[in-house]
Amino acid sequence: PATGEQVLLRVAPDDSEAWKQRLLALADGRISDDGRIVIKAQAHRSQDMNRRDAFAALARLLRLGARAPRPRIATKPTRGSRRRRLEAKKQRGARKRLRGRPPDDH
Repeated sequence: PATGEQVLLRVAPDDSEAWKQRLLALADGRISDDGRIVIKAQAHRSQDMNRRDAFAALARLLRLGARAPRPRIATKPTRGSRRRRLEAKKQRGARKRLRGRPPDDH
């Protein structure tokens, strides 16, 4: 007999829009076209263990969706990183200049 378990959760229309968007982005292939999240578990031989596994996976997914991403703080490049970048650009330019045809010395 099959011991796999499925947990279905429908994302309600009255849930917060930002939470729904994060959840839908996380649920990858586990979300159906009609907004249901389907978690399958069949790692264990016991149906009860698979059910626990499925609910644990769903809880993990919901926790991840509930956490809002930290806003990115814009930073300026350090003086050293700007200097290294410009130095690398000069070296690449010099290397490319050497690729050309040698000058005609007639």
